[in-house]
Amino acid sequence: MQAESSSKMKMYRDVKSLPQKEARRGGNRATLFVYATEGLENMAFISNAVSLVTYFYGYMNFGLTKSANTLTNFMGTSFLLALFGGFISDTYLSRFKTCVLFGCIELAGYALLAVQAHFHQLRPIPCKGLMPDQTSQCHGPDSTQATILYTGLYLVAFGTSGVKAALPSLGADQFDEKDPKEATQQSSFFNWFLFSLTIGAIIGVTFVVWISTNQGWDWSFGVCTIAVLFAMVFVCMGKSLYRNNVPKGSPLVRIMQVIVAAIKKSSLPIPPMTDELHEVHDREPGANDEILPRTDQFRFLDRAAVAPSPGSGSTAGPWSLCTVTQVEETKILLRMLPIVLSTVFMNTCLAQLQTFTIQQSTTMNPHIWGFSVPGPSVPVIPLLFMFILVPIYDRIFVPIARKFTGIPTGIRHLQRIAIGLALSAISMAVAGVVETHRKSVAVHHNMVDSTGPLPMSMFWLGFQYAIFGAADMFTLVGLLEFFYAESSAGMKSLSTAISWCSLAFGYFLSTVVVQVVNKVSGGWLASNNLNRDKLNYFYWLLAGVSVVNFGFYLLCASWYRYKTVDTNEGADGLSSTTGDSKAKGLTVGDSK
Repeated sequence: MQAESSSKMKMYRDVKSLPQKEARRGGNRATLFVYATEGLENMAFISNAVSLVTYFYGYMNFGLTKSANTLTNFMGTSFLLALFGGFISDTYLSRFKTCVLFGCIELAGYALLAVQAHFHQLRPIPCKGLMPDQTSQCHGPDSTQATILYTGLYLVAFGTSGVKAALPSLGADQFDEKDPKEATQQSSFFNWFLFSLTIGAIIGVTFVVWISTNQGWDWSFGVCTIAVLFAMVFVCMGKSLYRNNVPKGSPLVRIMQVIVAAIKKSSLPIPPMTDELHEVHDREPGANDEILPRTDQFRFLDRAAVAPSPGSGSTAGPWSLCTVTQVEETKILLRMLPIVLSTVFMNTCLAQLQTFTIQQSTTMNPHIWGFSVPGPSVPVIPLLFMFILVPIYDRIFVPIARKFTGIPTGIRHLQRIAIGLALSAISMAVAGVVETHRKSVAVHHNMVDSTGPLPMSMFWLGFQYAIFGAADMFTLVGLLEFFYAESSAGMKSLSTAISWCSLAFGYFLSTVVVQVVNKVSGGWLASNNLNRDKLNYFYWLLAGVSVVNFGFYLLCASWYRYKTVDTNEGADGLSSTTGDSKAKGLTVGDSK
């Protein structure tokens, strides 16, 4: 009897000590390792995102259009596969383990690319010194060389996708969004996550690109390999400080269960009272689970939570009966889809800045203050703007806006995204004006068919880049924070991955847009000579479509309802409610 009493006391002390142990974890100390990991990993990724088109064109003998499409396909795959990484993180592994596993895969990809770049036998003989209209004489890579190239590329794509899905959520997990102080810190985390991403990108598009231009691509890929290796070291160093998520099972299975159960009961009436729907309120002590109250959108899914009548003989298995929380989890995902779809076209515009604008820079004067700047380093301009704007936004704008709105983030996530979409349309219009001027300089100096640089500084491209940098600051972080905050507790990584999918679909759509525009226009972008192409018309077309897309986004954001959460605190028997189901997406103030 005494032994049993002693055992119960020990269990009680263990349960009481868990929150204290958890309280010592997380916070800003833990996120320092997340920032370092993101900076190093993104340094490698972005340096290739802005310069691989020159590697494909100059070293693998791809044409201009194929180089651009190969890059956009690589970038699109990198972000699309984040869905798989998010699924693995939420279902089987913790976010920490997902980062380490996929980081090692990315490391292998960079190492393979470095080996190919080092040994000339693994690459085709480069065609240098030929006129643009003679590039058809060049021979592309053979099957073995192409296999090595694409294997390395897509190992990198697969690896970085898992890191991008899990790392932002790992950092955000270090703050308790139910604690007002930590909720503010969590909002700030996403801004500083972008800041670390920006620092890594700045180093990537300057130092790493300089290495690829002056020392060789084998050195460049080697530096990327080392950077990812140290990124894995840093994320592992913070292991003892992390608040780690516990996988809650497959969110995709839970969503499918709701759809199947709703279809099975399609003939049943939808109960008007929430009390008539199935929900589990008595959960495990200490589980701290979310309970999502019923909303009035997508009401046909509510049938999945209708319990079978006692005499019906129907079973109450997971594919026949779901909780209201499970139904609402599905509704949240459905509400998010129009938002992410309406941001896709902005990333199609971003793809043009990483392909055609880089090619523009190679035709212009690269010298400034006595230094020769490689064309792929031009994206440092928007990155420098972001480097300056992020601290101003986080330390000045957000606190001031918070005083007026009472919202921890200053303004709502969807308002932040809207600002970015408007700026991206302006950026494309400016890009059309700059390209028109660049072509006029080529005509004026009789250099339309010349391979030499035009007497026009490449820093004219800085105007469109600077505006788009500000747009990216608003939209990218707005999407990440929106999807993390609005998703249910069991699908944080998957929802973060969905925000990256906006980039993926943007890059894939870019490939389609270029091909369609070439076919319909008779070849605006079909030549290997930008001085004869109609790139300015293409930019203006993108600007016009961006304005239409912005109007579509405003409709989607006005229709969106922010989620409401009843948090089950388990042992205490207490619950708290956050959010406001009636708050529309673009509403400024908090509804009470």
